[in-house]
Amino acid sequence: MEHDFWHSKWNKNEIGFHEPEGNALLVKHADTLLSSSNPRIFVPLCGKTKDIHWLLSNGCDVVGAELSEIAITQLFSELNIEPEVTTVGNLKLFKNGPLSVFVGDIFELTDETLGNVTGIYDRAALVALPSDLREKYAVHIADITQSAPILLISFDYDQTVIPGPPFCVGEKEVSRLYSATYTISLLESEPLKGGLKGKVAADSLVFNLKP
Repeated sequence: MEHDFWHSKWNKNEIGFHEPEGNALLVKHADTLLSSSNPRIFVPLCGKTKDIHWLLSNGCDVVGAELSEIAITQLFSELNIEPEVTTVGNLKLFKNGPLSVFVGDIFELTDETLGNVTGIYDRAALVALPSDLREKYAVHIADITQSAPILLISFDYDQTVIPGPPFCVGEKEVSRLYSATYTISLLESEPLKGGLKGKVAADSLVFNLKP
């Protein structure tokens, strides 16, 4: 993973990829994640997304993984809660009540450390990774979650126009990465208003992945 790139983004506060409110596609398709009586949702590469606020407010326990400690310090500050910080192997764990976030390299996170999760919400993780890391990531996520169901949001656009991230991860790529482990359903494909970064037409894709 390009650690220096993402640390630089947070240090410079170049975080336009974070939406000011919870993602509308999460709200629309949340039933795919909330069917469990006690949902515990894993949000990989979570940053300080407002989607965590939304999941918490809808009765979920949330466990995140994030490279940037700056992001997670800001997340807890914006939630007005004080985390207890401990060290777990090569990771730091920020925890308060129903929210736990592991800070460090997500590939250091194990199934034993993560614990049981009932679902995975991936809006900004897969699309943040270059192609050479996506397969490793997809296998790792399935391994550490015992192939928990995934609500996946990605983008499909002409990668030759802008380099990413977020990268183009279309239906064929999702199938290549996950079809060995999951049954994949495309729930929705809709044009992204204003295009991606205002530079290229793009579609937002929403997938439901079931083991």
